Amino acid sequence: MPAAATAAGTRELPHPTRAEIRLEGVLHALSDPVRLSIVRDLAADSDALFACSYFDLPVTKSTTTHHFRVLRESGVVRQAYRGTAKMNGLRRDDLDALFPGLLDALLAAAARQAAALRSD
Repeated sequence: MPAAATAAGTRELPHPTRAEIRLEGVLHALSDPVRLSIVRDLAADSDALFACSYFDLPVTKSTTTHHFRVLRESGVVRQAYRGTAKMNGLRRDDLDALFPGLLDALLAAAARQAAALRSD
């Protein structure tokens, strides 16, 4: 059995601890429209986990993988394998504890921007 596998057959992915999450990394991760779209979808049901394939993104599969890796490595999302699917969840508790109000403010601004773009 490979070192990255556990007895249950799941593979672990590296994530920053709460103390390792940095504001500049979070802001960088959320500065991309595709990644912000992913976070908006996750925030709509922050207790749920969604497979990468759940998201309808306008990019290739390899680019999708890159976007999820940036979000995971910055501490914005947590990923875990369930079988062959990589499940994603928003790390709202960690982000709210470290940067109170930041995520809500960014999500509200993104929603306003999306509404303005639809009305143009």
